[in-house]
Amino acid sequence: MFLCDFVFFLRKQKHFIFNKIKSIKMTNNSLKTTVLSIITIFLVIFNVNAQVNKETDNATLDSLYIHEVENKHELVKVLHAEPLYIDLIRDLGARKGEREWNVGLGLTDNNNYDKYLTLVEYEWAPVDRLGLEVELPFTIYPSAAANNPNVPSSKLNGLKLAAQYSFFVSEKLKTSMAIGYIHEFELTPFANYTNSTLFTGNIYNPFFVVAKRWGNNFHTLLYTGPSIQHHFENHSIHTSWQINSNFHYMIPGTRNFIGLEFNKEVKSNDFEMTIRPQMRVEITDHLLVGIVTGIPISRNNERLSSFLRLIYEPKH
Repeated sequence: MFLCDFVFFLRKQKHFIFNKIKSIKMTNNSLKTTVLSIITIFLVIFNVNAQVNKETDNATLDSLYIHEVENKHELVKVLHAEPLYIDLIRDLGARKGEREWNVGLGLTDNNNYDKYLTLVEYEWAPVDRLGLEVELPFTIYPSAAANNPNVPSSKLNGLKLAAQYSFFVSEKLKTSMAIGYIHEFELTPFANYTNSTLFTGNIYNPFFVVAKRWGNNFHTLLYTGPSIQHHFENHSIHTSWQINSNFHYMIPGTRNFIGLEFNKEVKSNDFEMTIRPQMRVEITDHLLVGIVTGIPISRNNERLSSFLRLIYEPKH
C-alpha cells in the first residue's frame, strides 16, 4: 500500500518539476544537475511501479485461478492441491460434468529386480459432489523373461472401480471432506491366462479424505483407510491400513506446485513408509505433468523409485 501511494505522489510531482524547469534560467551545471535529477526520478517511478506490479500480479493471478475454480455460478467448491502418487477419485467438491484422463508410468528399483508400473484411468463426476473412476494398473517385470524364479510374473493387476462423495465443503474454512470406496478385482499373471482362473481375489478399500488450504498457496491433505485383501484360492484375508499425509505449496500465479507425499502402510507386525517429493507443471490449459520421486524409509526390498503422471482435463 505504501509503495502504491509513493508511486502516485511521484507521478504528481513530475508535472511540478517540468513547470519549474521552464520558469527558471539555468546555468549549464544547473541544467545538467536538473536533467540528472529528472532521469533519476523517472527511474525511481519506473522501478517502484514495476515492483508494485510484480507483487500484485502473482496475487492477482492466484486470486483469479481460485475465483475460476470456486466462484463460478455453481455449487461451492474449494481449490485443493491433489497428490500425484495416491491421487483422489475426483476433485473434492466435484461438479457435474468434470472429467479427467490420467496415464501413469513408474519405475521401482528393488534389490534383485526392477519393477515397471503403468496405469490408465478415467474419472468423471456424473452429479455434483460425486466422483467415479475406472483404472487399469499394470506391473511389468523385465527380469521375468530370464526365467528367474525370484521375480514375479508381469500382469494386469486388476480392474479398479471407485467412487468418492464430498460430504463437507466450506469456503469459509477452506476445508473439504469426503468418503469413498475402491474395489479391485485382482487378476492372474499374463502367463497363467490359459490355465488358471482369471480373477484371483478382491481388494476392498474404503477411505476418508480431509483437505485444507492455508491462505492462497499452502495445502494439506490426509487420505486414510483400510485395505482388505481376499484371496480366492485359500480364502485368506489380509488387512493393512493406509495413512497418506500430504503437504503442498502452489507456486504464486500458476497451477504448478511442489510438495511431499508421505505414504504409510501399517500391517499387523510391520510399518512401511515412502516419502515422495513431487512437482506438478502446467503444459497447457488442459494438460499437466506430475513428477514424483520415491524414497523408501522402512521397506526392506525396495530402493529408489520414480513416477510420471500425465493429466488431461477436457473442457466441460
